[in-house]
Amino acid sequence: MTGDIATMGAMIGAGLATFGMGGAAIGVSIIVGNVLKHMPKKADNSTMFVGIAFAEALGIFAFLVALLLMFAV
Repeated sequence: MTGDIATMGAMIGAGLATFGMGGAAIGVSIIVGNVLKHMPKKADNSTMFVGIAFAEALGIFAFLVALLLMFAV
């Protein structure tokens, strides 16, 4: 019976960890939208790509936490 409760807790935790992936998607859309709105046409976009990489890395970390919670318990 305890294994069922532990599995249930792991699945709930994995579901909650997926909110990080949605947050990363929102972060990327905010970064790109603001850059496209405020930068001149021929500006350097390298800082935008760095910001996108950091936001996506947080989403990947949230995905890995969800997988660890699902399969490690």
